[in-house]
Amino acid sequence: MNDKYLTVSAITRYLKAKFDTDENLQVVFLKGEISNFKAHTSGHFYFSIKDESSKINAIMFRSNANKVLFKPADGMKVLITGRVSVYEAMGSYQIYVDEMLEDGVGNLYIAFEQLKKKLQEEGLFDEKHKKQIPRIPKRVGIITASTGAAIRDIITTIKRRFPICETILFPTLVQGENAKDDIVKNIERAQDYDLDVLILGRGGGSIEDLWPFNEEIVARAIYNSKIPVISAVGHEVDFTISDFVADLRAPTPTAAAELAVPNMSDLKKHIDQLSIRLNEGIYKKVNYLKLYLDSVKNSFVIKNPGIMFENKKQSLDLMNDKLNNLILGKVDKFKNEIDKLKKSYVLTTPELLYKDEKVKLKNIIDKLELLNPLNILSRGYSITYMDDKALKSVRNVKKDSVLKVKLYDGMLKTKVIDIEEDN
Repeated sequence: MNDKYLTVSAITRYLKAKFDTDENLQVVFLKGEISNFKAHTSGHFYFSIKDESSKINAIMFRSNANKVLFKPADGMKVLITGRVSVYEAMGSYQIYVDEMLEDGVGNLYIAFEQLKKKLQEEGLFDEKHKKQIPRIPKRVGIITASTGAAIRDIITTIKRRFPICETILFPTLVQGENAKDDIVKNIERAQDYDLDVLILGRGGGSIEDLWPFNEEIVARAIYNSKIPVISAVGHEVDFTISDFVADLRAPTPTAAAELAVPNMSDLKKHIDQLSIRLNEGIYKKVNYLKLYLDSVKNSFVIKNPGIMFENKKQSLDLMNDKLNNLILGKVDKFKNEIDKLKKSYVLTTPELLYKDEKVKLKNIIDKLELLNPLNILSRGYSITYMDDKALKSVRNVKKDSVLKVKLYDGMLKTKVIDIEEDN
């Protein structure tokens, strides 16, 4: 009776045989977006190819993977060629890829890398420009689409974690040609609100869907924001220019909300711990001060205050004795000097000093008397002047010259009659 029941292996082998014998599945051309990409250490590529409504697992063995001229990544649109078969161990069908080409996304990745390099060189990604996210914000701004999972996840998470925080939504286009301008406009609008932090984000999507967050004007608007910005664009594996320039990057919108606000229960626990530590600190401080006060009250000095002055009094006496000795020494020195002066030769026999001086004075007067020309004239000598100058030679005198002759007791005026010179 059990013969009609098949084993899982049997049905899987049957389906695999059907797949392997179907000519339409031996060479299949697919286009789609890469997701869940993993380059294994063996050199094989494991990933999925998806579109808006379906997904198929894919594997590309090393021999073919080595021929790929670009680096595959999640979000890239690709064109692949391969065969579809069943992987028996999992009972799932998958495509075994022989060839993989880029499907127009290459240009977007080139533009992404070029803009990333440009802004990085300008310093827009530098950590020194990152603003601190407030630990306890009062008001959080949210720039995202007004509908969808992103806004629901953000608001739900904030209300659950920190319900007293106010949230302000700035409804924004997050996809399409006009999205970049709308994002910039709302970032600039948010600056006029009293916000503590700004969340900028959207849900996942293809690289084209996320492209507004790779635009240069959006990056510069984030950089110029006075409000700290948390970027939450796409899923955990998605990276945009906005993520690099923002003050903080969150892998998902929900994670952004968790980073933006604290958990109320954690805050309460923290406050309780601080209260306990504060009470313990006050208690220890009071006990320490009480012990210190008791030690001061029981100290030897407080109980015997006079002791504090004993050393000072002794020092004062020593200084007083030293000062007295110094003064007495000075007085004795001056007395000795006065006694020496009293006993000096000048004070005991002053007349001898004057006697010596009188002798010296008489000698000087005698010398002056000897040199006095008037005394010479008194002995019969005279001085002859011509033109008020003393005459030294007859050669300077002419006949009829008028001369003056100085005698001891007066002056003669005479006229030259004749001149005789000594031979």
